[in-house]
Amino acid sequence: MSELRVGSPEAGEAGPPRRGDPITLAGKVLREPSVQLLASQVLTGGVAMAANILMVRSLDPTHRGEVALMLQVVYLATQLLLLGTERSFVAAYHNVSPAPAVRAYARLLAVPCVFFLAGAVIWQLAAPSRLTPGPLIVAMLAWFALIEAAGLATRSIAIAVGRVRDFLLARVIEALLLLAMLIGLYVTGASHPETWFLAYLLAGATPTVIYLVIWLRLPVVAGSTPVGAAQNRLVRREGLSLFPAALSNMAMLRVDRLVIPALASTAALGHYTAVATMTELLAWPVRAYADSRLGRWRASHNEGGLTAAPIVVVAAVYVLIVVPLVAGGLYLLIEPLFGHEYADAKVVVLPLVVAAGLYAVSRVSLGLLIAKGHGALVSAAEITGFVVSFVVYVALIPRLGILGAAYGSLAGYGACLVFAIVASRIAGRR
Repeated sequence: MSELRVGSPEAGEAGPPRRGDPITLAGKVLREPSVQLLASQVLTGGVAMAANILMVRSLDPTHRGEVALMLQVVYLATQLLLLGTERSFVAAYHNVSPAPAVRAYARLLAVPCVFFLAGAVIWQLAAPSRLTPGPLIVAMLAWFALIEAAGLATRSIAIAVGRVRDFLLARVIEALLLLAMLIGLYVTGASHPETWFLAYLLAGATPTVIYLVIWLRLPVVAGSTPVGAAQNRLVRREGLSLFPAALSNMAMLRVDRLVIPALASTAALGHYTAVATMTELLAWPVRAYADSRLGRWRASHNEGGLTAAPIVVVAAVYVLIVVPLVAGGLYLLIEPLFGHEYADAKVVVLPLVVAAGLYAVSRVSLGLLIAKGHGALVSAAEITGFVVSFVVYVALIPRLGILGAAYGSLAGYGACLVFAIVASRIAGRR
């Protein structure tokens, strides 16, 4: 299977479901890769919300901020390892078998991983003591970054080879493990940030390793497309053109968590993260849809049948419906869920929810640009959003605290979306 064949009936199916047969229709919907990707994200988001509540109930805002800071460092480092290949891999590989796809992605990751581990060792040995958290934390950050990179690679592989269900099951295992460990930490009163961070590392590593081993042992499917070195070089080249976009997108999403401790405090980061972790969930359904359709959009574009405007409009309508509901519900639930210590976080609810809505629509716009082969424009849009958000962070956080960070996210996501829409129109005319 491939992304280009997602919409085709499975072997042995007689055709579309008959009217009045909801079970068949439900089965067809549940087999849709975008639905499975969304399910994995919703599951991850649900566990993230539960983890957020458990941590804010167990840790003071300063220690909660330290856990958030370590996670942001890992997420940014992951992009350095992937070098933009998570989307170029999906766009370039179709109808390949799992084992060759895993080996192909392993070759893409090999050199970046070696340099990354060497850099971590050099940092620990050469950096001044005030700039390093110690060898244990550095080692945990490095290994968790490798695990996160492998996890994102399995997502791309699953989409490309048509095994999104396996990826969903892996995320179910990860979610259950993480939730069990976090509940255990909450019950035992664990108060060290490193312990909570270690739970994320162990939960992510277990299912990723299991499914990589399973995929490597699967036989090559008859009639599947062979994987060659030239094709991998194409994935690398397109990935490098998208790397500025991937890095800028991650920076735009995460740099606020790095700037807040520097310009405000880790306690402020704890308040901010408590809200931001939940508002990010708003964009996940749209992003899952865009990622699962990337290969299909490219095929439609190559055939001259890709119409972008209706797709963007549907995403915008979704945002307009969901944003007021999420903003109102979250504003009312902050104190009951997190406690009175986090009452000050209410001020960032509205700007962060609106920012998440703008980010969601931008994922569709940028996905369409990738499908049309405009990787450079995608990178330019993401860089623009990051630069705008960073400038606002630096200007407003010292004066407004976490509200300045929320305004920075709102400005950055909005700038990225405007750039993407304008670029799409210009590229379409050309």
